[in-house]
Amino acid sequence: MSRHDRYDAIIAGAGHNGLTAACYLARAGLRVLVVEKNDWVGGAAVSRSLHEGWTYSNCSYVCSLLRREIVRDLELPRFGLQVIPYEGGASFTRDGDYFAYFSDHDALRREMARHSPADADAYARFSQTVMRQCRFIRPFLLRNAPDPASLRPRDMGELLFLIRKAHGLGRRELAETLRFWTLSIGDFLDEHFQSDLIKAHLAGSGIIGTGLGVYSPGTAYVLLHHYMGDVDGTIGAWGFARGGMGAISNALAASFQEAGGTIVTGSGIDRFLVSDGRVTGVALENGDSYAAPVVASNMDVKRTFLKHTDRKHLPEDFIRAVERFKIRGSSGKLNIALDALPDIPAAPRGAPFLRGDMHCSTSLAELERAYDDWKEGRWSAEPYFDMLIPSQIDPTMAPKGKHMMTVFVQYAPYDLEMNGVRSADNWNDDTRKAFADSVFDKIAQAMPDIRDRVVHAEIRSPWDIENEVGLTEGNIFQGELTFDQLLFNRPVPGYAQYRTPIAGLYLAGSSAHPGGGVMAAPGANAAREILRGLGKAGRMPDHAA
Repeated sequence: MSRHDRYDAIIAGAGHNGLTAACYLARAGLRVLVVEKNDWVGGAAVSRSLHEGWTYSNCSYVCSLLRREIVRDLELPRFGLQVIPYEGGASFTRDGDYFAYFSDHDALRREMARHSPADADAYARFSQTVMRQCRFIRPFLLRNAPDPASLRPRDMGELLFLIRKAHGLGRRELAETLRFWTLSIGDFLDEHFQSDLIKAHLAGSGIIGTGLGVYSPGTAYVLLHHYMGDVDGTIGAWGFARGGMGAISNALAASFQEAGGTIVTGSGIDRFLVSDGRVTGVALENGDSYAAPVVASNMDVKRTFLKHTDRKHLPEDFIRAVERFKIRGSSGKLNIALDALPDIPAAPRGAPFLRGDMHCSTSLAELERAYDDWKEGRWSAEPYFDMLIPSQIDPTMAPKGKHMMTVFVQYAPYDLEMNGVRSADNWNDDTRKAFADSVFDKIAQAMPDIRDRVVHAEIRSPWDIENEVGLTEGNIFQGELTFDQLLFNRPVPGYAQYRTPIAGLYLAGSSAHPGGGVMAAPGANAAREILRGLGKAGRMPDHAA
C-alpha cells in the first residue's frame, strides 16, 4: 500500500493535541507516525520568525491551560519547556486613567477601591464563585464525558462520578452551577460589580475566540474555561512559554521522538482510507499513503468528516450533526515587531501590570457594540483586544532593546461583508490593512506613539488562521464552548468519547471534550481511549482513576 512500513497508529496533524496523543501512544510501545501539512509542527501553538531577529507566537500566545499532569507524564521541562508567569494586566481609558489588575491580592483590592469601594468587597465573592466552579469542573478535564444513553459499565461509572460531584455541591450550589453555565458574562458581572471599567476588564475572558457577545447566554462558562488552568500551582494564573508557544509543541515533539515516534511534515491529509467500515490508513496530498489500524485526527470535526472522509462511510444523521456543530470565526491577530517599548502616559513607568495583558475597552456596552459589528459581517470599529509584550519577560523573543507585541482581536468575521457580499474572499491586503488600522487606532488611546514604534506587523484574519493552521473559520477552540457543545454533546451526542462511526478512527483535537485552548487534555484522553480499545490501557497513567 505504501513505500513505508505499516504503523500501529497514525496521528493526522501535529498540533499540540495530536503530539500529546502521539507521545502517550509511543510511550505505551506503539509504533506511531505523525503527519503534518506544514513544514513545522505545532498547529496553532507555534513560534515563527517572520521578521529577522524577532520571534512571534503567531497564533496562541499565552500559557495556563496546559495540564500539569501531562507536563509531568511527558517530562516536558526536560525537553526545554519553561513557563514564566506574568503579573496582572490593565485596561486603559480614553481620558488617561486605567484599571490595573494585580496578582497581589492587597494591591488589587486597593486598585478596585480606587474605582469603586463596593467592587473591592464584591471581588472576593466573585472570586469565590469562579473558584468553586473551577474546582467542580477541573476533575472532568482528564476524564471521558459519560454517555447518558449508554448502559456500559464505564459510562455508568462516569455518570455516577458526575452525579456524586454534583450531589456534593448541595442543592443551592448545584442550582447556581447550572445557572452559571448558561449565564452571560455580562449578566454575571453586572450581578457583582458597579464599575464599567472593572466589568469591561474582566469580561474579555468570556468572549475571547467566541462568536458571542458579552450578553450572550453561555459566555460565563467561557470565562471559566480560561480560569481553570494554572502556572506553578496558582489556579487562574497565566504565563509565557519561554521562546514562544512553539516551545510547548517542540517539547512534545522531542518527547515523542525520544519514545521512537516518527514525524513527517510538508503534506496534509487528502483523505482517510476506509474499508468495510474500518480505517486502514491515510492518503496524503503529495500522493504518499500510510497504513495503520488506528488513526487519530487532530483536525476539527468538520474538516475531519466533511473534507477528508468519503460520506459513504458515515451515517447521514452523523453528517447532519457535524454540519450543525458551531465553528464560527470571530478573531483576528496582530504580531508586531517594535523598535522600542511604546510610551504609556497613563501608567507609572515600569509598573508590573504592564508586563501582563493590556486592553482599551471601557464598558460592557462598548463590547456588545463590537459584537454587533461582527454580526453584520464587519470587523469591530471599537475592537476588544488582548495585548501583551512578552519580550519584557522573555528576552529571547526580540533583539536586545527591542520588543515583540502580540494582539488578539475580537471581533473579525470570517465571511467579511463588502458591497453587499459576505465572503472570506473579501479578505485581502487592503482589508487586512484597514482592519489593522482600526486596532492601531484603539491601541493609540493608551500608546500614542505605537505606529512610530512598529518595524513589522503580521496581520491575520480568520481566513488566514484557517489557511495556515487548518482551523475551520479560524476558530481557536475548534468549536464554540457553549453548553450545547460541552461534555457528552461535544462534538456530537453519541460520539463524545473520541471514537467515531468509523472503527479505528478517533478525534484527538479540541472539537472533542473538554474543548479548546492549549490544554492537551483532548489529546491525552484520546490516547487513553485508543489504548483501552487495544487492551493496553494499563500502559498509560489514568488521571481519572
